[in-house]
Amino acid sequence: LKSGIDILVGTPGRIKDHIQNSKLELSSVKHVVLDEVDHMLDMGFAEQVEEILQFAYKKGSETNPQTLLFSATCPRWVYDVAKKYMKDDCERIDLIGKKTQRTATTVEHLAIQCRSSQRAGVLGDIIQVYSGSHGRTIVFCETKKEANELAMNASLKQDAQSLHGDIPQKQREITLKGFRDGVFEVLIATNVAARGLDIPEVDLVIQCSPPK
Repeated sequence: LKSGIDILVGTPGRIKDHIQNSKLELSSVKHVVLDEVDHMLDMGFAEQVEEILQFAYKKGSETNPQTLLFSATCPRWVYDVAKKYMKDDCERIDLIGKKTQRTATTVEHLAIQCRSSQRAGVLGDIIQVYSGSHGRTIVFCETKKEANELAMNASLKQDAQSLHGDIPQKQREITLKGFRDGVFEVLIATNVAARGLDIPEVDLVIQCSPPK
């Protein structure tokens, strides 16, 4: 940072730290990209993003940075908030269009109704049938407690490990590497694994409850 860089990629919290410690100066920024913009402009991050961008944007200025927003989901409120940073004649590019099928056409979707007390046993059977002994499965849970309990449940016949916010970053990286390399077949995770992970060849994704 001291000697100058062309591109900075960072989380809002860490970028804000560097600005406050006078290690980062954003007045000459030419391009701003917000990835996963629905998440970045949501309540958790919006304030931090706002604070950071005020260093690069001047109200009504023609020299404000070019702004690019990317997101898989763009609710109406995202466009409303985004207007603060976009010019009036901004381009909107929709890669979904009028398609009613908004998920990959190669993916089959199934819903299974079962009692919570039966869930671990049903999960074990589903994984065995749809993913076999060597395929990879990601199971999403609502809570860290649920992820830990499922990972240790004897009903799962495959090796499983959990991934959630209480696990230190170093251990998370080791867990993800083990999953990618096939050291274990089932990753049981909270929404900490919902974004930004590139894991090839996952045969099965299970939501333990309807996603919020």
